[in-house]
Amino acid sequence: MMMREFIDIFLNYLWVERGLSQNTISSYRRDLKFFVDYLEEQRRINSLEDVDKNHISDFMLRLKENGLSANSIVRKLAAIKTFYRFLVREKIIKQDPTSLIDSPRLWRKIPSTLSVQEVESLIAQPDLRKRGGFRDRAILEVLYATGLRVSELTRLKLEDVNLEVGFVRCIGKGNKERIVPLGKKAIVSLKRYLERERPIYLKRRSGNELFLSRLNKRLSRQSIWKMMKRYARQAKIKKEIRPHILRHSFATHLLERGADLRSVQEMLGHSDISTTQIYTHINKDRLKIIHSRFHPRP
Repeated sequence: MMMREFIDIFLNYLWVERGLSQNTISSYRRDLKFFVDYLEEQRRINSLEDVDKNHISDFMLRLKENGLSANSIVRKLAAIKTFYRFLVREKIIKQDPTSLIDSPRLWRKIPSTLSVQEVESLIAQPDLRKRGGFRDRAILEVLYATGLRVSELTRLKLEDVNLEVGFVRCIGKGNKERIVPLGKKAIVSLKRYLERERPIYLKRRSGNELFLSRLNKRLSRQSIWKMMKRYARQAKIKKEIRPHILRHSFATHLLERGADLRSVQEMLGHSDISTTQIYTHINKDRLKIIHSRFHPRP
């Protein structure tokens, strides 16, 4: 059986057994295809059993030399590690060549975040006098209030939001459910959107999607990203706007104000606390800046 056929078996396992989302499975597919292309074209390897840790280390080094971001390299290695663990567990191969390779966490870039003032300016941009203003304001408020991934937000349904209690229920990676507080401002914005705009978007169609497009369909991740970038330009925010920037800002601002790491981990839906710990590095960098700026002998 060819290497690519084993990838298909693995991806089917992720879908059926682990319940991962199509977006996550597509990412695994791209990363593993990239790896197999390297093995076949650069190393002339066509069998999984012929791969050793040196091949994988060289693959990572090539990625770095080609200018791939640290986060992308870490993600590709994670896909390869998960793939090989599956192959060993299913007794398709005997040894896991990734077992002695550490994830290059030092290569990871600290996530880009907005200041509190920049977040406030961004959220203030939607014009409530125009169609979509209440919806867009609610989206920005909910993203910052909850730290939801954009993909999680687009899948929200009416029954996932409890405005009386002030919580939102979402299904994250690995089909895991979590409950996150909304906050007063997000609740107010959601109520206004639900009362004033959602019925207009819904028209005569029945449906329980929370956020709708002008075509009466579930709003896409791409639409939300474009919307965020447009409002960031209006707010004269110079930083690069990425889909998760409000999620990163949510976590950073909570930790800066004394929230404990475990609670932030739970709200973000991270299975491993080491993923959440990257936000503590932002605090350390901020402390260094403050120290060097104000200490008499920096």
